[in-house]
Amino acid sequence: MTTDPWGRVDDDGTVYVRTSEGERVVGSWQAGAPEEALAFFRRKYDALVTEVDLLEKRLRTTDLSASQALSSVEKLRTAVREANAVGDLDVLSRRLDALTGQAEERRVEQKQAQEQARTEAREVKERIVAEAERVAAETTHWKSGGERMRQLIDEWKAAPRTDRPTEQALWKRMSAARNSFSKRRKAYFAGLDQQREQVRQDKEAIVTEAESLADSTDWGGTAARYRDLMQQWKASGRADRASEDKLWGRFKAAQDRFFQARNAAFAERDAELRVNADAKERILEDARSELAEISDPRAARARLRGFQEAWEEAGPLPRDQRDRLEGAFRKLEDEVRRAEDHEWQRTNPEGRARAESTASRLRDSIAQLEDDLEHARARGNERRIREVEEALSARRSWLDEAEKALDEMS
Repeated sequence: MTTDPWGRVDDDGTVYVRTSEGERVVGSWQAGAPEEALAFFRRKYDALVTEVDLLEKRLRTTDLSASQALSSVEKLRTAVREANAVGDLDVLSRRLDALTGQAEERRVEQKQAQEQARTEAREVKERIVAEAERVAAETTHWKSGGERMRQLIDEWKAAPRTDRPTEQALWKRMSAARNSFSKRRKAYFAGLDQQREQVRQDKEAIVTEAESLADSTDWGGTAARYRDLMQQWKASGRADRASEDKLWGRFKAAQDRFFQARNAAFAERDAELRVNADAKERILEDARSELAEISDPRAARARLRGFQEAWEEAGPLPRDQRDRLEGAFRKLEDEVRRAEDHEWQRTNPEGRARAESTASRLRDSIAQLEDDLEHARARGNERRIREVEEALSARRSWLDEAEKALDEMS
């Protein structure tokens, strides 16, 4: 009988392995020497050792999942338990027990990592959903809002997944936000289309009236009405582009036709009124010359009336000279009126009496202040001297002005 620390070969060729549970048969060897049998079954043991070594290395150096590691351990455990091999099978079992512990630790770590990943994924998707809900509820910039909503959907798809119940609940909110945004946008554009149609009808009415006025010869009233219609046009908003362009073309054509006719009529009338402008030029020159030589405002007013009557009899002016000539004549009238006002103020008895009273009060006040100044100097009161001198200076200045006014009234 041939023996080994971990097995033996019986005389009949039966091969045994020794374990902590005792001996068990692992095979039979009839073809050669017992040493060859033990060597053969030791090689089978070495193959198991190699598998355990590889599993230990994979668990140590790779991200092998805990479930895969445990499955591999159980397969090897069965192989070791049922192995037809000679060697220290108990050592391999203990090594597999250690691997089981490491795999269980990895299971806990991987579970914690998965929970952390799910938490982070939930936070990312909750942020995406919250922004989508804000866009759906608040935005009125439909183009940029639609683009942002599409970006958020893409971000959702690219984000890692969380647990199924949370994933389904968050996607339900995301989908509801997208649908809400689409409904708001559709409702806005539907209302906008309705609003634009109302604007189109309003502008159609404006254009219709503008076209009805195009051939009017009531130049002043019709021009004013065109201004009102233009204000209505601007205040009514915008229709769709095609209608807007077409209606504006009609409105402008009607307006241009009226104003071109009015300008032609005014040009013809202005040509006829050139003779009136020449006449008023002469009247203005004569008035300036004569009135400048009259020193008495009353006489100037009387002579001005004659020029005013001649001015009215000369008739209307052409538009291009109206403002210049009318303005010059009004300036002449204003000069005569100011001269009359000045003369009235100069000769007004009530005004003269008030001026004399003011001058008298100022003289009395100055006399009193001069007495106060003498007393202050006698006492050597410098502060009082300065105060009285300042008051005297002011009142003497006022008296000069009052006396000048009296001189003008004399």
